[in-house]
Amino acid sequence: MRRVLMLSAAFVAMASAVQAQDTAVSEVVVTGRAQQLYRTQEVQAGRLPTPPLESSQAIQVINAELIADQGARDAQDLYRNISGVSFFSYAGVTARGFRQEEIFFDGLRGDPYAGFSVPQLFNVERVEFLKGPAGMLYGPGAPGGLFNYVTKKAEDEFSARVAGVIGTEARYGGSVEVSGGLPIEGVAGRLGAFYEEQNTARVNARSEVLILDGGLKIDLPLGELNLQATHYDQNLPGNRLRGVPVDNLGKFLTDRRWNHNEPNDFLRLEANVYQASWSAEPTERLSLDAAVRYSEGLETQKYHEPFGLLDTDGDGVIDASRRQYRDQIRDQSNWSLGGNLVWGFDLAGVESRLLAGADWFTNELVFDGRSINGAVRVTPTAPAPLSLFAPVFGVTPAANYVLPVYSRSVTETERAGGYLLYEATLGPLIGTVGARYDRFEDVSGATSFEDDALTWRAGLVYRVRPDVSVYGQWAQSFEPQGVGSQTPLAGGPFEPTEGEMFEAGVKTELMGGRVQSSAAIYHITRTNILQADPRGDVGGDGVNDLVAFGEITSKGVEVDLAADLTPNWVLTTSYAYNDTRITGDNGRTTLTNSVGDRFANAPEHTVGFWTRYQFPALGLALALGGDYVDVRRSLSNQKVRPYFVLDASIIYTRGPWRALVRIDNLTDEVYAASGFIDRTGHFPGDPRSVFLELSRRW
Repeated sequence: MRRVLMLSAAFVAMASAVQAQDTAVSEVVVTGRAQQLYRTQEVQAGRLPTPPLESSQAIQVINAELIADQGARDAQDLYRNISGVSFFSYAGVTARGFRQEEIFFDGLRGDPYAGFSVPQLFNVERVEFLKGPAGMLYGPGAPGGLFNYVTKKAEDEFSARVAGVIGTEARYGGSVEVSGGLPIEGVAGRLGAFYEEQNTARVNARSEVLILDGGLKIDLPLGELNLQATHYDQNLPGNRLRGVPVDNLGKFLTDRRWNHNEPNDFLRLEANVYQASWSAEPTERLSLDAAVRYSEGLETQKYHEPFGLLDTDGDGVIDASRRQYRDQIRDQSNWSLGGNLVWGFDLAGVESRLLAGADWFTNELVFDGRSINGAVRVTPTAPAPLSLFAPVFGVTPAANYVLPVYSRSVTETERAGGYLLYEATLGPLIGTVGARYDRFEDVSGATSFEDDALTWRAGLVYRVRPDVSVYGQWAQSFEPQGVGSQTPLAGGPFEPTEGEMFEAGVKTELMGGRVQSSAAIYHITRTNILQADPRGDVGGDGVNDLVAFGEITSKGVEVDLAADLTPNWVLTTSYAYNDTRITGDNGRTTLTNSVGDRFANAPEHTVGFWTRYQFPALGLALALGGDYVDVRRSLSNQKVRPYFVLDASIIYTRGPWRALVRIDNLTDEVYAASGFIDRTGHFPGDPRSVFLELSRRW
């Protein structure tokens, strides 16, 4: 905290020096339309800049205004705003029925939070979610979609913001940002710092987050160069968190605040990211961009994993959890490069655009781990079992555990791809067709595998009228099989898992943009899924074989609406229906994440809304949000009960000052955000919490 206070003083001094005149903010709450508050026409995830009504892709954007109004701090705070997306675990989600963990930053592969940390939003301008298979644009990935986090860049116009926060669970912190032109012609800078700590809902668990972020924008004779550097430090005492045990009806067996971890357990992530991006428009019809990104991260975990439920007194009631102690270190670094060219031209009287691009990514992960199993009774050299109802911590200190030496594994990954996309506009019709070629290689220990893949995408948009369009698209995806499964002893190597989607929908911007909506239906088939060979060890080499012939089918409907109910009342809402089932397997073994013929944490119905009413004369706005997630099954086929949670914000603006009161889980609903396995239980949703954030802008 001291570092942030010192930085705050320095940034405020810089703001005073840079600011040439009084830029007092008018005492008015924004009264713009829905698209001005919570919608944006600028989307990066589609690679080819296209207004929503002219695009055959479904991309949902969470912009800075919605992030601010909801007081969102990390990615988990945003999932409820995206139709077809719900929480699975940590930074992972269920998207259109499939588990999805792929995250891009500024269009580049390479997630500094990879592992068990959740992306923070302080230095994020907006979050984009590209729905469905994206193999043609981004290469390997799950068919449900992908996230693209667009980071904040330096701006020429001066701006500064200082904020402080205080709340329940001993929450406090502060942040400071300043951006503007520097004394060097054509150069602008940005500096930002964020620090926040709090108790979290689980016993022994806390969160301490520090982000330091800086950037330069340099105007060049040809284009613009952005240089960025970011340091992330997440210290999470009492972590890594698993769930709370439940019965088969999904009811918690103990208090939702129960924690299997000791007070000295922790998860800590330290990461540094360096990025350079360049963009230019040499002519009105030609644009270019290129970027390079280097990321290094060290994630250290020392924690107690639930390892089996116990009935210690023989009365037939589960009352304790056996535990395993895990000591793990994940050290990884990666490089990511990408570039795009967009050229507009006329081809035989047809308005055309061509997108050409390429990207390359390499990652090295060094994993050191060791563990020791706990006993069902207290012993002096191993983890003691922990009561569910009257837990006593520190019975056997971790320093007394007899641990083995670290076991090390090194995994190297390389991905490279190039793509072409052609778009033609002929009257009300807009057609696109594109293809991508990928080359990939994985090496882990003595096992290595390399292969290639070709993916396609085609789309068609018909402009019924300027404010209504209908669209359809066909898209493919692929995912290389895990390198550990590629050994010839198991029947490898295997072809990648493949995805194929057909989607159709309608988009509108009615009443001058005051009512915006989209509706889509889709059908996704995922094939070539690896599973155990029912014949067992076919070659007699001591290793059971695998086969790749599983199939999953996902069908669904999504509806999104943003509307001005009155000039001062905005509503956004979304609904999603999904039915994901196994449509092909070997009849003897299950597919990953499957439960019967369905999938873990894949709800059939989800509903989300956010509504904001403002009183301009008072500088006051009141907002209410809701999130409904239908019944699901956990990985162990335990029921995950449906839930409906309400959140609220009170926003007061007076000149350059802004006060936000944020209330999460307004009714203090007891619920499970998602299910996992029976020995670790369900992930509990957080109880009611409140915080006040006071900020000032220059």
